[in-house]
Amino acid sequence: MNAGTGSRSVPTPPNLPLSVRVSAETEEWSEEPMSPTGRLMEDVGIHIVAILGLGKPLDLPVFRAGIETDLLPRYPRFSCIQVMNDSTGGKPRWERTTVNVDDHIIIPRVDPTAAASNPEKVVEDYMAALTMVPMDRRRPLWEFHFLDFPTSKAASTMVLRIHHSIGDGMSFMTLFVASSRSTADPSRQAAMPPPPKRTGAIYQRRPRPPLSSGKALLGWFLSYLALAWHTLVDSVLLVATILFLSDPRTMFMRAGGSRKAHCRKRFVHRSLRLDDVKLIKTAMNCTINDVLVGVTSAALSRYYFRNSGDIKTKKISLRSFLLVNTRPVSNRQAYVTKVETGNRFSSLICPFHIGVHDDLLEHVRKAKRVMDRKKSSLEVKIIQVFGDFVVKYLSVKIGACILRLFLTRTTIMLSNVLGPAELITLCGHPVVFMAGSIYGQPQALTVHYENYGNTIEITLAVDDAQFPDCHQLLDDFAEAIRLMKDKASLHTSNVDLV
Repeated sequence: MNAGTGSRSVPTPPNLPLSVRVSAETEEWSEEPMSPTGRLMEDVGIHIVAILGLGKPLDLPVFRAGIETDLLPRYPRFSCIQVMNDSTGGKPRWERTTVNVDDHIIIPRVDPTAAASNPEKVVEDYMAALTMVPMDRRRPLWEFHFLDFPTSKAASTMVLRIHHSIGDGMSFMTLFVASSRSTADPSRQAAMPPPPKRTGAIYQRRPRPPLSSGKALLGWFLSYLALAWHTLVDSVLLVATILFLSDPRTMFMRAGGSRKAHCRKRFVHRSLRLDDVKLIKTAMNCTINDVLVGVTSAALSRYYFRNSGDIKTKKISLRSFLLVNTRPVSNRQAYVTKVETGNRFSSLICPFHIGVHDDLLEHVRKAKRVMDRKKSSLEVKIIQVFGDFVVKYLSVKIGACILRLFLTRTTIMLSNVLGPAELITLCGHPVVFMAGSIYGQPQALTVHYENYGNTIEITLAVDDAQFPDCHQLLDDFAEAIRLMKDKASLHTSNVDLV
């Protein structure tokens, strides 16, 4: 089906049937109740999209065979539907079903003139239209969309759309790695990055020192006092956010304060050099996450002051809804060997600011202070336990309402997914870039970072009508990285001279 836009024609996703409930018909399939987080994602209606640039034109029989032999066996949820009946008290559960892969493969008709003149826009327009088309709930909630024409970065493009109730970004990333081979050496599986120095939770507990070491024992005791105090403060702020506390209205908040989630989303993305981020990280003695939070603050500041014309405001304090993977990080390759299904993530409310600084690295310094402070708090655990309790013992509707309040009273959603350390070949097709995001959330702007090989792909999911200049906003992220890298290079050179 083609839809005209002026004199140009762009592919439009097919109109799929509306959602229906399916009752249980047989007991021969294995069953599993939906997790509290999965039920929240189901009620809020959040979907994951993964954009993969392929290094060669689509070979459909090869890719289809790869889906059947590599992806489906490793991820049981791809063979399940959500069902509700009296035996579960009205609670949804997963039930296995027969999968016809052809039902999940979509190749839209494309106007060759439009694809030749501006292929990136054709891909963007198709994905934006896709966010307005519901998924068919009579089948497992995943789809492969293939746009088989070259863009500036790839020979063809694959878009995977999945309902977030099936799993989270990290589970799908490990699925991709487990089902692929290293492009450089097809005889082996691609490698994940080495584990970080921290091997425990974000609030890593310090071992108790010997009783004979009085000063060290006092420091250990004070660290637990700080942990208790910061947890109390963060808990109060979480309750205040549910009740009344909201970020000031800026151009980044949804226009008119609407809580409507089902808005047309546009996805734009760009590759950044991982080495540039690592250079800033080394110069500032911080983590990659600290750098990315600082880059986000700097980029949004550039966009805000250029578009608002505000020359008086020095600082605006805002907050992001930051997603946190709760899986242990001590051995990432183990999760590639055995892919974990489902959603295993929590979140925290991460402050950031819109401000003007002569030294752009000040955004990174502030981000580092904020993230260090968050690491001395049980906020992530509190949110996870509270969310599970509300869904299990009160109502998924109440839990979804609280989640929407968090999302509408903070400015942006922010996430970083760690991918393989080298390029991969998936289902017989080399992958030249990977960009992931979500839609269905009641926020006008979502920022996702994704490590892949020697790049970090930044993806912005924006309300299509509210950010007509979203490519300019994307430019601000690239420019912020460039300016920070140049400043960090001078800082590193000065240290070397000393």
